[in-house]
Amino acid sequence: MHVSELRATRVDCEGTAGVPSLFLLCLALHLPVSCRGLETDDPAGSAQAKEQRLGKAFRRDCDGWIFIHLEGDPATVGYQHGSLLAEEIDDSLAMLRCSVPVTARRDWSFFRDAASSLFWPKLDADARREIEGIAEGARARGKAIDSIDIVAMNGWMEIAWYYIPGLDKLDNKAPGNCSAFIATGSYTKGGGIVMGHNAWIDYGVGQRWNVVMDLVPDRGRRMFMDSFPGFIHSGDDFALNDAGILVTETTITQFKGFDPQGDPEFARARRAMQYSESIDDWVRIMRAGNNGAYANSWLIGDRKSGEIARLELGLRNSPLERTRDGFFIGSNFPADEKLCAEETTFNPGDSANSPNARRCRWEDLMKQHKGRIDVESGKIFLADHFDTFTQTENPCARTLCGHVELDPRGAPEWEWPPHFPGGASQSKVVDSRLASRLSFWACFGHACGQDFHAKPFLVAHPQFAWMKPFLHDLPSGPWSLFEAVHQP
Repeated sequence: MHVSELRATRVDCEGTAGVPSLFLLCLALHLPVSCRGLETDDPAGSAQAKEQRLGKAFRRDCDGWIFIHLEGDPATVGYQHGSLLAEEIDDSLAMLRCSVPVTARRDWSFFRDAASSLFWPKLDADARREIEGIAEGARARGKAIDSIDIVAMNGWMEIAWYYIPGLDKLDNKAPGNCSAFIATGSYTKGGGIVMGHNAWIDYGVGQRWNVVMDLVPDRGRRMFMDSFPGFIHSGDDFALNDAGILVTETTITQFKGFDPQGDPEFARARRAMQYSESIDDWVRIMRAGNNGAYANSWLIGDRKSGEIARLELGLRNSPLERTRDGFFIGSNFPADEKLCAEETTFNPGDSANSPNARRCRWEDLMKQHKGRIDVESGKIFLADHFDTFTQTENPCARTLCGHVELDPRGAPEWEWPPHFPGGASQSKVVDSRLASRLSFWACFGHACGQDFHAKPFLVAHPQFAWMKPFLHDLPSGPWSLFEAVHQP
């Protein structure tokens, strides 16, 4: 596998992306839009004022990723974000407008109404100013986007996977997104923390989950994380801060429960990364005001002490495990028996389902590599195609590097039909040494190196023709090292 090293301060590549913004148009057309950075047709004076508001912010594109550096108060970092990612925010919004009527049985106006009533009143002043800044920055680049669009984007998973099933009185089959591990002590080479994660999502979304964000707020801790255009948090949750906290997660599949009076998960996740200096801080912030949405098995580490933890954050149950010598894994299974029985419909005894098969594979890999787990082995784990159910190399929904598009079974655990175009869309890995520099390795696309080609896939599987306006190729890139911008 080709490996390249990226220093974000020394890269200047360009990419393309885009689908049309209007729902009716996106059903009929697929029009690529060139991402041209900061070009503008505004008069010189207006353009100069906009550039001044960018301050120290900048953008660099490489190997499928978009690196952005943001710095300042909430309104400023929001404006920088919206300006630098205006094309991508507009494209992602168009994708959601096209997809949610099918995937969530509601149109985008429903998501906007839900975001306005459920989430906006519960956001603190800083979150509101940052979201308003994102919308303002995107509008300054000519995009018809408002603050409620940005709130709805940040909360679309909570609305689609938790709020709507409750309204419809359906058993919630929350998607089983992601595979992850965190290890420390005698399990790792050198004894420090090693953490890895790949993001499982439908490829229409995953192709756009390609932001690496270096965020220096005027208050709290500096954050370094992967993210999605328009998000104020990571979203798939691979994040570090300069207090030594490392965090990732995997969703708890088939979870049921949502409290509309609680605080949005996306706001709590952002607050926890920005203001935590310990595992205890992080857990306290995430539990406070918990609404049950985006229920996750959170894997947390403290680089300063070498301690790691797993918080399974349900709605009524939130068990916490912690150790300085061991590992925790995630593949969408609920580990706690009480949480599993009371808050999910998950079957922990079904060895054919994806979460259990991947759990077995993680446990085997952790034991086999005890004392030798490092960044390089983490990269290999995230590219793994061993199916513990068939005991063969078989890229499918049961492998750590997921390929549901190749699986005739699909992933019925979360209602992905046979050959659904989804799986591991990108991967990241970090250790204590890299975390001390706010840096991590990342690979866009499948870590195994297999590309996804949209056109032949849609010809072979016409049942997914509704995705044509926004489903693009997902080429597999190299592993690249991203690092926060450090002042001399």
